[in-house]
Amino acid sequence: MFGLSELAIILIVVIAVLGAKKLPELARSAGKSARILKAEARAAKEEERVEQAREQGRQPEAPRVIQGEAVTRDTAADGRP
Repeated sequence: MFGLSELAIILIVVIAVLGAKKLPELARSAGKSARILKAEARAAKEEERVEQAREQGRQPEAPRVIQGEAVTRDTAADGRP
């Protein structure tokens, strides 16, 4: 897709356009978006696994508890109900 030199040029253009003041905010929002995407992918994979277990007539396993994360189905991605 993109090589290292193309990504470097894009990064330089982004720095020039956005300026140094906006970069920390941009990095935070990119990190937050990546975490949300990862959580959604994990939830979709878990849901698929549960559906497969139900189709095969098995009882799905109890959900794993991951320290520091709280995910409920009735909560939006930004934490609001």
